[in-house]
Amino acid sequence: MVATVLRLRYRILGNTLARNPWQLVGFCFGMLWAVSALALVGSGSFALAASGDLALVRTVAIVAGAALLLGWVVGPLLIAGADTTVDAAKLATFPLTTRQLMAVLTGTGLSGIPGIATMVAALLSVLMWSPWPIAAVVAIPCVVIAVLTCVVASRLATALSTGLGGNRRGRELVGTLVLAVVVFAGPILSGAVALLSGAGGFAAQLEQVARVLAWTPLAAVWAVPGDVAAGDLLAAGLRLTIALATLAAVAVAWRAALVRSTEAPPRRAARVVASGRLGLIGVMPTGGVGATWARSLRGWLRDPRYVRQLIFVPLFPLLFAFTGGIEGFLFSASAVLVALVLCIAGYSDISYDGTAFASILATGIRGREDRLGRALGAASVGIPLVVLVGVVTAVVGGRAAQLPATLGAALGLVLAGYGVCAVSSALLVAPVAAPGDSPFKSVPGQTFLSGLMVFVVMGACLVLALPGIILAIVALTTGSAALGWAALLGGIVVGVAVTVVGIVVGGRTLDRTGPDLLLRIRSFPTG
Repeated sequence: MVATVLRLRYRILGNTLARNPWQLVGFCFGMLWAVSALALVGSGSFALAASGDLALVRTVAIVAGAALLLGWVVGPLLIAGADTTVDAAKLATFPLTTRQLMAVLTGTGLSGIPGIATMVAALLSVLMWSPWPIAAVVAIPCVVIAVLTCVVASRLATALSTGLGGNRRGRELVGTLVLAVVVFAGPILSGAVALLSGAGGFAAQLEQVARVLAWTPLAAVWAVPGDVAAGDLLAAGLRLTIALATLAAVAVAWRAALVRSTEAPPRRAARVVASGRLGLIGVMPTGGVGATWARSLRGWLRDPRYVRQLIFVPLFPLLFAFTGGIEGFLFSASAVLVALVLCIAGYSDISYDGTAFASILATGIRGREDRLGRALGAASVGIPLVVLVGVVTAVVGGRAAQLPATLGAALGLVLAGYGVCAVSSALLVAPVAAPGDSPFKSVPGQTFLSGLMVFVVMGACLVLALPGIILAIVALTTGSAALGWAALLGGIVVGVAVTVVGIVVGGRTLDRTGPDLLLRIRSFPTG
């Protein structure tokens, strides 16, 4: 049964790569990364074995093992997205028991590039224990337990990030909370590095960290061979017990999540409103621009795919205050970095409409009205947030004199982004997550090229906003108040000009490409 599912998984992968050349390029890059990582692990294991330093080998094994487990839990969510080629939702309709379902999902986790690379790397790590033959023998079952724990923990994290089934709002809430935790992982790691660089030197601090990690579920299994090599069999037994208990606990939690997700599948959320209540559409101006403005603003306020992008607005100053203090440059420049995130938020705005874009085309709304309405919707949220972040960071950091220059760069960038996105979203559509999906889910049909287009759009925004940015940099460098106000005026003027041109050009483009965009959206794979 597991072999049959794996064959189907590889057939799907082969067909996908055959249809999408750019996805094949991304797959090849992944293979190259895996080979280079394995070469590094193998050479490092030989070097550690040649050193014969038991304390060093133990420290490296424990810290690297803990990092591997964290990487398996956080990495797929943060970088590549959870692999949904074969998941519980797709297998729920088949006559599989929960145990069989867990076996299938574990097998698919082990048979992907990360799984294969992890298994080979774990076996290569056994080489570092070669000076102590008994420890090397004990290390083999230990790495098997460690790899299984990585895969099962990763599957549990994926199940939690999708909200454990239930209604759409619950999935959105859990997914957003997980995303916030992932974002906050940066300051935690920065704090750990700062701690290790403190008194006693990096090596001494790292050894102390390894002693603590050796008694935690993160790395207990990786400490067992070192205990055997040192002759401490009691500690080895206790740590092996911790490792087995960890694997069992994670498997039980994952089983519960699978049962919950299959017994309570995602259901549509619905609510009843009073007759005649139109929300923002009843408040905003009538006509094509007003209706589009209201619909776009509602999306920015309620659609989790937009709201998740706004999470970074308060997190940027918090992260920079944590890592560099409120006196640091990055804290003062938080508004510019927030603008950089918000300026590309709508680079493929029509993709979020999905097949509902057909209803927009059916109304006969002009492209220019659509472009202006979407820009006003984004600006109604983005510009106040950028100004708020700029004012708060300037006041808290004691740099009120630099506020005009900072706002000039930030507002120029976000306004230029609205102009660029007005054109790019009339040309580009890409597969996007459904409204209730996890923010970490891999979307079928996404390609390496579509990922690169985000950076192309970002580059265009930066180039068009350069006048305001350059004036702001000169003003901040020289401390000139006059140049600061010039940067604010220049950034706004140039940004508004770019927005106007983008709306005109994007409107004409959308009038021509609208039906073709709808056909491409309909052709995207689902699931």
